[in-house]
Amino acid sequence: MIVVPAVDIKDGRCVRLREGRADQTTVFSDDPVAMARRWAELGAERLHVVDLDGAFGAPRQVSLVAAVVAAVAPVPVEVGGGLRDLAAVDAVLETGARWVVVGTRAALDPAFLRTVCRAHPGRVIVAADARGARVAVKGWSELIDLTVIDLARRAAEAGATALLYTDVSRDGTGEGPNVDDTAALARAADLPVLASGGVASLDDLRRLAAIPGVVGTIVGRALYVGALDLREASAALRAGAASAPLRRTC
Repeated sequence: MIVVPAVDIKDGRCVRLREGRADQTTVFSDDPVAMARRWAELGAERLHVVDLDGAFGAPRQVSLVAAVVAAVAPVPVEVGGGLRDLAAVDAVLETGARWVVVGTRAALDPAFLRTVCRAHPGRVIVAADARGARVAVKGWSELIDLTVIDLARRAAEAGATALLYTDVSRDGTGEGPNVDDTAALARAADLPVLASGGVASLDDLRRLAAIPGVVGTIVGRALYVGALDLREASAALRAGAASAPLRRTC
C-alpha cells in the first residue's frame, strides 16, 4: 500500500476541510504547486488533487491542476472535483493527469458512468463517498438511497479502474480511519480500493495496509500538520509489505 498525499485546491490555495464542510477550512499554503512539488520531492509515488470549487459547483482550477501535474512529473496524479460531464473529464485528462475521480454524476447516473469508463479505459476512479452505508453526493452535502457496496459493484461492472472510499464523517478529523467499513467494501468490490478519511498515525496506515485489496491511502491533514512524515511512513509500509502477498494494483 502506498501513501498518497492530498492537494485540495480552493480559491487558488491549498486547503483541508473537516468532514467535507466548506465552512471548516484550514489554509495550508497559498501555492498548491509548491506544495505538490514538496510531496514529490519527499518521495510521493502518486498525488491526489481535488478542485474543491468544482466539488461544490463547476470546475474552476483546471489551469492550476495542469501546473501541478507539470511540476511533479513523472509522478502520476489523480484529479477529482466537479467532474460531472465528459467535457470536464476530458479537460482534466488533457492536463496530463493519469486518472480522473468521478463521484456525484457516477453515483446518480449509471449510464454516464458506463460512458466515461468506455471513453477512458483504465483511467476512471469512482469516488465512493459515504456517511454510514449511504453514498454522499454534491460536495458530500446530500445522501442518496444507494449504498457504497452497490456503487462499488456498479463501478466494477462499468469498467472503472479503482474505488476511492471516503468516510466523510472522519475526513479531516484525525480520528482514525473506518477500518471495518473499508474492509467490508474491499471484500465486496471486485476492484482495487483507495482508502481515505481520518488517518492520523502510522498505526492507522498499517491497519489499512493489512486489508486485502487496499492499494493506497489518501492522507491530507496528518501530513500537513506533521503528525505523519511521508518518507518514514512510506519506508515503514514498504518494509511491512516485504512478506505480504501480492495485491491488485490500479
